[in-house]
Amino acid sequence: MGGGKKPAMVYLVGAGPGDPGLLTLRGAQVLGRADVVVYDYLASPELLNLAPKGARKIYAGKTGANHTLKQVEINELLVSEARAGNVVVRLKGGDPYVFGRGAEEALWLSEAGVGFEVVPGVSSAIAAAAAAGIPLTHRDLGSQIGILTGHEKPGKEASALDFGALARMGTLSVVMGASSLETILANLASAGKDPATPAAMVEWGATSRQKVVASTVGDLAREAKAAGLTSPALLVVGEVVALRDRLNWFEKRPLFGKRILVARTREQAGRLSMALRELGAEVLERPAIEIRPIEPNPGLGAALANLPGYGYLILTSPNGAKVFMGALFGHGLDSRGLHGLRIAAIGPGTAEVLTGYGLKVDLMPVRFVAEGLVELFGSLPPGRCLLARAREARDVLITGLRGLGFDLDLVPLYETLTADWSGFEKLSFIDYNNGHSVEKIDPKGSIPVDLVTLTSASVASGLARHVPVGDRARVRAVSIGPITTQAARDLGFTVVSEASEATVGALVEATLGYLAAKKA
Repeated sequence: MGGGKKPAMVYLVGAGPGDPGLLTLRGAQVLGRADVVVYDYLASPELLNLAPKGARKIYAGKTGANHTLKQVEINELLVSEARAGNVVVRLKGGDPYVFGRGAEEALWLSEAGVGFEVVPGVSSAIAAAAAAGIPLTHRDLGSQIGILTGHEKPGKEASALDFGALARMGTLSVVMGASSLETILANLASAGKDPATPAAMVEWGATSRQKVVASTVGDLAREAKAAGLTSPALLVVGEVVALRDRLNWFEKRPLFGKRILVARTREQAGRLSMALRELGAEVLERPAIEIRPIEPNPGLGAALANLPGYGYLILTSPNGAKVFMGALFGHGLDSRGLHGLRIAAIGPGTAEVLTGYGLKVDLMPVRFVAEGLVELFGSLPPGRCLLARAREARDVLITGLRGLGFDLDLVPLYETLTADWSGFEKLSFIDYNNGHSVEKIDPKGSIPVDLVTLTSASVASGLARHVPVGDRARVRAVSIGPITTQAARDLGFTVVSEASEATVGALVEATLGYLAAKKA
């Protein structure tokens, strides 16, 4: 194919109800190559991390009568950005074609001659009910579903809703029903719906902010108001609501209702974030630091050329293992070049990276810290060591190993830099609910975060560069080990729990233990 201007293209992507895990695979694929993302109020900000780093993010959210951009302005924006040669992703909460104005935007694109694709999403009409423990159908309790909006287009002369027909339906799922809840329920009752019919309101369904009031058609409006439920909310009416007590799985997870900041990149955060999410937490991923390999690196080149002269190779971090192996291959070598060396790793994370290259770690301390590695080497015959690690690191290994009689060559592999947070929502740290918390500021407002996980001293240092000194004591942190704990406290953070060992599993257990003790 020849070169030239890319064809205008817009992807209307359903973002789901708020849980980033409910985005479809196709949605993630197109986000991964977006030049411009135009996103809505209900689209999880975490989904923006799937877009390329240089992609522009444009907020176009609507809350009630408060519109950042009018609909016609959004339509014109999509056309102009696509015609400029950009891959445009219109990220919409729920499903684009289920009360999401997706059809209006698609028609505008069609009339403008702009190519588009609709990527369906999980509608909140279904997902929020499921997260509340309410199945929309059941063979004994509901064989029909009516999905409707509680917020019809302003200016219509009369409602298009036939409450007589709706009152006879098995289950009703009403999106955007908070502002008109009392009217909808009153109209259903007037049309013949038994006031004793089970009904529920689900606020912020399928997110850590989820709140549910389950009642009846006759009492729900009063009880939801007393509980302070507001938009966004889903109304469900039908006998299936009575199953909530037995099917409420979402809110019973141990970390439900908690937001946790994982101060690592998406690539590094993977297992930790997944473990926390599976326990019910909402996870925000923000890289506290960036890793930059040292280039050129003549010292590393000299060491690689003389690998047979070493008896030990010591790698102290997963990042170091990745950079070292990349340099090894970059110099025309492979794992065979390490033949005869005893490989030492400071912990299982580093060992796991090396396993991916087909290498088995020979030496790993019981305590996953530099002091533990020095203790381990105390039982080994002295020899020549290649210590490859970050430029910024403690001197414990250098002093300890040389003190044991080892001939040590130190080669810096990479340096840690302050991560650029300009592409992320702003973080501020405030008192929240009489405690310490992190609060995320974005166009949608403030979202409090309960805990921060710190996986290394360098991560604590990187996070500190984004937090004013006077605010650091307000941040509650769970630390992966004593070195990180001391560094975090020296920086002014409040460490509330520490992992028993430097592993992801232990860090998760420390998080659970702290929150369980706090709840008790």
